[in-house]
Amino acid sequence: MQSLQQKASEWSGVDTAHAFSIDQTNLFQKLGLQTFINLSTNFYTRVYDDEEEWFRSIFANSKKEEAIQNQYEFFVQRMGGSALYSERKGHPALIGRHRPFPVTHRAAERWLHHMEKALESTPNIDADSKLRMMNFFRHTAYFLVAGDELKNQNQRVPCKHATSKPAAA
Repeated sequence: MQSLQQKASEWSGVDTAHAFSIDQTNLFQKLGLQTFINLSTNFYTRVYDDEEEWFRSIFANSKKEEAIQNQYEFFVQRMGGSALYSERKGHPALIGRHRPFPVTHRAAERWLHHMEKALESTPNIDADSKLRMMNFFRHTAYFLVAGDELKNQNQRVPCKHATSKPAAA
């Protein structure tokens, strides 16, 4: 059975070495807090204005300002800054925190579309940082898809006659 990281690499097209190249440099020191705030604001403005109702509906029960804060605090923490997110909300536990949402391949691609556009249009992010961040985002998006699929498998209730053994091939 493939691990979630392996599935994320396969589905995203980004191997773990490239996904976690964000750890080879301190992007928070390089870019600063305001850049992460601007990126998250830019991103969520795009998300909440998305022309696709199915995609906007994923975020319908979230307040935009709260979503922006959660995201930039997570980014700051993950990319070399202080533990803003954990201090306020506890461990990021990405799969658990995204459990209520339909994190499908289609939703991941739409999310990534908006993030790529936000990265392109946020000032002060150099090309190397954009590449590192986009690789991390792409891999992480598909890590969440893998987690969502695992959640859905675990929610299936077998019939009372099912065995715990896998079926013979």
